[in-house]
Amino acid sequence: MSTVELAGELTIHAAAEQAPRLLAALEEKSVLRVRLADVTEIDTAGLQILLLTRREAARIGSTVEFRDASPAVREALAIVHLDPALEAMS
Repeated sequence: MSTVELAGELTIHAAAEQAPRLLAALEEKSVLRVRLADVTEIDTAGLQILLLTRREAARIGSTVEFRDASPAVREALAIVHLDPALEAMS
């Protein structure tokens, strides 16, 4: 298992930098845990990165677990009704 911790803003400005990092980590291990406790802001670009990571994991037969979602992440997911889609946000 590999763990990636995302922190700070996960917005359009940072999402492009984080996508390759997440996808590379996903290919290294069959299970990737992404900790979101320190994400202070997230927008649709950030949400797209999370969905992209989940979709890529499914495509290559890996698993991605999103953990410790910050209040900002939980709020954004709830607004767009994606909170059930990105399960395991405990």
